[in-house]
Amino acid sequence: MDKIIFADANSDYEKAHYVICGVPFDGTSSYRLGSRLAPDEMRAASYSFETYSSFFDYDLADVDIHDAGNLEVADRIDETLLSISKHADKFVNDGKIPIMLGGEHSLSYPFVKACKNKYPELGFVVLDAHMDMREEFMNEKNSHACISRHVIEDLTIKYVSIGIRSGTRDEYDYVSKNKIRMFSAEDVHTKGIEAIISEFHDYIKGPVYLSIDMDAIDPAYAPALGTPEPYGITPRDVRAVIASIAPYVVGFDLVEIAPAFDSGGTSVLGAKLVRDFIAAHARTG
Repeated sequence: MDKIIFADANSDYEKAHYVICGVPFDGTSSYRLGSRLAPDEMRAASYSFETYSSFFDYDLADVDIHDAGNLEVADRIDETLLSISKHADKFVNDGKIPIMLGGEHSLSYPFVKACKNKYPELGFVVLDAHMDMREEFMNEKNSHACISRHVIEDLTIKYVSIGIRSGTRDEYDYVSKNKIRMFSAEDVHTKGIEAIISEFHDYIKGPVYLSIDMDAIDPAYAPALGTPEPYGITPRDVRAVIASIAPYVVGFDLVEIAPAFDSGGTSVLGAKLVRDFIAAHARTG
């Protein structure tokens, strides 16, 4: 039986502007395992939708999208990051917009690094419930709980996080000391997402990598998560961020769905957000 591809990803690699890949790895997940299953679950869910997006007034049937399948992973995170970095570098250097379907959040790093190597002024915008500012977690430097710290210290200080509502005191102190632009879920609830976007929009103009950890969204909307955290933002908040910064995005990922923990709704939402990103980006030309 042929492997399922993401809906409308019918282009060959050479012609494609967008290249989707799955990374089925959850080896450092610390609460719920299972995000390794999410890439294929989102692919299956992607067939729920029409090709035309009325919100973005764009038809994905007119977009050249290629699904490169699931990348090979190892048993451990270090070897996995090394393996997938070769693919990330190729996609970016070939002029593609990489769309990585996780898997856990640590997998973003090689894709951000590939974009940074090509675009030295790269900014990084992440939607997440958790700060992910630890130097290491459970004796693992490349844990999913460390991704933002490594992006800031290794790749770019042009960083914005949205939806935060969980972190250690040390992480909050690190953010405060380093004047990192962080917008909590409470900020979004109190001010509204449009006000939040206006606060950081000019700061991130230029090439941007956008990473969506699905636990930024309240588990009432997306319960099947690796590390669910109540009092989150809404799917419409996420779509608003996508719509606003899509013209600048040179790399994108969506991570941390654990499909076994609901009846499929979280994977459907994840697939829809991926499609929203492609439509929002493609309509900008």
